[in-house]
Amino acid sequence: MAAHGITHLRGPADPAPIAAYAEELFGHLPRADQRRWAHAYLQGLLTTPGKKSIRRLAAAVSTSPTASQSLQQFVNASPWEWEPAREELMRWVEQRAPVRAWTITPTVLPKRGDHSVGVHRRFVPSAGRTVNCQVCLGLFLSVPGHNVPVDWRLFLPDHWTDDKTLRRRTRIPDTVRHRPLWADTLDLVATAAARTSAAAVPVVADMTELPSIAPLVSGLASRGFDFVVAVPDGMQVIADGHLKSQPAVHTAASSSTLSARSFLAMNSRRHPHTATVTATDGEQRLLRILNGLVRVPGVRAGVGTPHRTYRLFAEWHPDEQRPSRVWLTNMVQTRMNELLALTRLRAGTAATVHSLREHLGLLDFEGRSFPGWHHHMTLVSAAYAYSRLAAPAEPPRIVGLDRRSA
Repeated sequence: MAAHGITHLRGPADPAPIAAYAEELFGHLPRADQRRWAHAYLQGLLTTPGKKSIRRLAAAVSTSPTASQSLQQFVNASPWEWEPAREELMRWVEQRAPVRAWTITPTVLPKRGDHSVGVHRRFVPSAGRTVNCQVCLGLFLSVPGHNVPVDWRLFLPDHWTDDKTLRRRTRIPDTVRHRPLWADTLDLVATAAARTSAAAVPVVADMTELPSIAPLVSGLASRGFDFVVAVPDGMQVIADGHLKSQPAVHTAASSSTLSARSFLAMNSRRHPHTATVTATDGEQRLLRILNGLVRVPGVRAGVGTPHRTYRLFAEWHPDEQRPSRVWLTNMVQTRMNELLALTRLRAGTAATVHSLREHLGLLDFEGRSFPGWHHHMTLVSAAYAYSRLAAPAEPPRIVGLDRRSA
C-alpha cells in the first residue's frame, strides 16, 4: 500500500487532541502507514460534508491522486485487527462519562446489489416492506446525554456461511458461523464484560423481532446480568402471583400461558396503575402503567433450579391506542420509574444510529469484505465518540498529505 505521510495539520483548532485520540485507539497497528491512514480516515469522517465516499474522504485529507486508492486499501484489504481498537474505545468512553447501561439495538443497513457480505432480503416491520439489506447489532454505552457505539456484530444468514465461494470472496474467517441474533447479543454482552473495568450495569436490548426470547433470557440470567428487554407482543408467559420462584412447569397443560400483551391487558384490569409524567410540551399528564409478574416457559435460572420470576411491563400514553412496546426484566425489585428510564435509552440509540447514517457515513462503506465492514464500523464508532465527548469547538482539518511513497 502506498503511504502518504501526513506533513502537517492546519486549522482553527489545535490538532493535537484528534492526533492523540487516533494514536490511542489505533496505536496497536503494526505499520506506521496504517496508523497514518487510520488518522486520515477518522479525520475525513469528522470533517467531510455530505456523502462519506472513499474518494471524497481522500480528497478532504490529501492532495495526492493516489490517496483514494491507498485509503480503500487500508479499509478493505489491509489485515489489521479491529478488536483492540474497540476495546480501547470502550475504555476511552468509560474514562470520560459514567455508564448507565449497555444498550443493544438491531440496525438495518439498506444495500444495493447482492455482493456485500451478509446482504439478504428481509421484511422490515418499521418500513412495512421487504428490503435488500445487511442486519447488524450494535452495543452502545449509554452515558449522560449520549449513546456511544463501541462494538458490532454482523448477522450472516446461513447461505453466506455455508457457501465456500461466498466466504472466500468476502473473506469471512473460518471461525465465523451463522448465529441467531440472540446468540450475537450474548456474545456482545460477554465481550463487553471481559473488556470493562467499570461497575456492572443493566443490559437494555430491543429484541421485538426475535422469534423466541427464551434463549436470550436464559443466557443473560444464567450469567448474572440485570436486563430490560423489549420482547415480541406474542411471547408466551405464565402469570406468577408473587416474587418467589415457582416450581418448574413441565407441561404446557399444567399451567395456562398467555401472550405478553394479553397478560398485560388482563392484569391491568385487576391491578390498574397510573403515574404522572411531564410531556414534551411541559404539561403534566397521566401515564398508564401495565405490569405484572410472570414466568417464561423454557427459561430456567440454571440446571436443576426453578423458573425465575420476571416483571413484564409497558407504558401506555393517553394519546396511544395501545402500548408501543412490551418489556421484560429480571429487576423485579427496581422502582418502575427507574425501569421506564432505562427503556427510554432505546430512543437514544435510535437517535445515534440516525446521526451515524446522516453525518458519519454509516451507510457509505464501499467495500464488500467482512474485515472491511468491521474496519469501517470501528472507525465510524470512533468518529462518533470523538464528536460527542472530545471534539473541540472547531475540529481541525487535514489539508494535505505529501506525495512521497514509503
